[in-house]
Amino acid sequence: MTTPSTSAPAQPGRALLRNPEAELYGLEIGEAAGLRSGTVHPILARLEGVGWVTSRWEDIDPSVEGRPARRYYKLDAGGEEAARSALARAYQSRRAPHGALIPRPEQ
Repeated sequence: MTTPSTSAPAQPGRALLRNPEAELYGLEIGEAAGLRSGTVHPILARLEGVGWVTSRWEDIDPSVEGRPARRYYKLDAGGEEAARSALARAYQSRRAPHGALIPRPEQ
């Protein structure tokens, strides 16, 4: 599994990790992460591309619901572990003294 940079998935990753079993749609993730749609959706696409999340389109009739179908995202088992590890590395690097190197485990 490829590891994206820790800064990109940090906020959406935190939102998804609050309840790893839940499916959340993009707007929910963006609101929880404090990110706009134009920012969160490319991050989610990247996370899906590297295998951290899976997605599915809601099966509704938009004319009946009065809104477009939502795309739901969910961490997969490997993605949950990878997201926790990436967030821990991001947290450690913010806490490290200036110039300190944090070893990154082999993936």
